[in-house]
Amino acid sequence: MALRIQRMPSSTPMIALAARVVAVVLALLFTALILAMNGHAPLDLAGEVLSSSLFDDFGLQDLGVIFIPLMLTGLSVAIGQQIGTWNIGAEGQFYAGAFAAAAIGLFVPAPDWLSILMMVAGGFAAGALWILIPTLAKAYADVSELISTLVLNFVAALLVYYVATGPWHDRMTNSATPAIPAEIPELWGVIHWGFPFAILLAIVLSLVLSNTKWGYEVRLSGSNPSAAKYAGIPVRRHLITVMLLSGAVAGLAGMLEVAGTVHRLQGGISNNFGYIGIMVAVLARGSLVGVIFAGAFMAFIQNSGIILQTEGLTTSSVLAMTGLILFLTAIGEELSYYRITREKI
Repeated sequence: MALRIQRMPSSTPMIALAARVVAVVLALLFTALILAMNGHAPLDLAGEVLSSSLFDDFGLQDLGVIFIPLMLTGLSVAIGQQIGTWNIGAEGQFYAGAFAAAAIGLFVPAPDWLSILMMVAGGFAAGALWILIPTLAKAYADVSELISTLVLNFVAALLVYYVATGPWHDRMTNSATPAIPAEIPELWGVIHWGFPFAILLAIVLSLVLSNTKWGYEVRLSGSNPSAAKYAGIPVRRHLITVMLLSGAVAGLAGMLEVAGTVHRLQGGISNNFGYIGIMVAVLARGSLVGVIFAGAFMAFIQNSGIILQTEGLTTSSVLAMTGLILFLTAIGEELSYYRITREKI
């Protein structure tokens, strides 16, 4: 008998989860080693991060505020994964949703409750509209959505920066619009009702994809498009629907940031939430419920970075830590498909 490493067609959920846990632990250990080599005390910094993030009301509120957009952009990417696509444009769709919400809040007179409802609808619609061209290009010409969704991120970011510092700018700041009159009510401290709504949306979409005929057809179209077409499933129609839904959810994230957290439109409002959402979806392995936990973890990492910056670390250190987590997670994802098997000689 000889031992042989063999790649399997799939990995079990437990092995995949273990691979992610090991990847995150290794990333944190490498980060601690680098901090120690630069003269910092990793255990002291870890204690400061934990006490400020998890055992302090303000820290928990900050976590909740960061969690909402990260979870929703992660959900956006994970929705696209259900049909085998990668929506790299959640950043741009986030900006589009924020833009539409600010336009409605600033220029459409209405009672606050009606304004919020219109802003939600506008955020959904703007996110879907921003991914429409990449969607049609993918569906009818098989153009890679990786490139088409990515390039539109820069267009959306520059558009928001232009209107926030130009035609819509507040004369008092010159770098943002005036405050949006309608605000999403607060739930606890600075955490607003978008927090439970985002979690509920992830759960509902997960149930729909897991327990309906439409969800089954979407998953089959993503895993085996040829078999789905042979079975008479409208793969192209499902592709368009899922990609538009993916963009709409990212647009909702932008709307909630404007109406619930920042209360105005400004350049850089996304704070890279769309890009970090890709990491959330990767950590969740495409699970729509898993993005809740992955989003919470990445919110903790981002909040930890803010705390570490107050201790003298740079923004680059935080970016390096998140990049290391993604890198090792990708390696763990690939290794989870391999098994050691016995073979007769």
